[in-house]
Amino acid sequence: MVSSAIIEFRTQGDGDIIDLTERLRAAIQQSGVHNGLVSVCAVGSTAAVTTIEFEPGLKADLPTLMEKLVPAHATYKHDATWGDGNGYAHLRSALIGTSYTTAVVDGEPELGQWQQVVFLEFDNRPRSRRVRVQVVGE
Repeated sequence: MVSSAIIEFRTQGDGDIIDLTERLRAAIQQSGVHNGLVSVCAVGSTAAVTTIEFEPGLKADLPTLMEKLVPAHATYKHDATWGDGNGYAHLRSALIGTSYTTAVVDGEPELGQWQQVVFLEFDNRPRSRRVRVQVVGE
């Protein structure tokens, strides 16, 4: 069985971290899949999907880490080409990745006790976003 769902939301722009875990659980429940795989994919090239403990300290630490690895105010050839000032956002997205896949066991995503699935906004402006959830299994 294959089931697909879309999660839609607005972001505040660069540094916004959205917890998708409960919406992911709901998509799995609606799919009827008890055992299989679930893939969560950000639609776009300036965002990412990963896991983190969704708590205030890490919500502050992750943007700080991204700024150290790929500074927003550095010079990027992308910005010279397009003039949109978000070259850093594309690189951050490529670094983290736009999708996350895990097992579905007994109708639940296989996550640790302190592990949540999160959407990371890297673009330099607020955005309307879509995340595709694809559940495969039986």
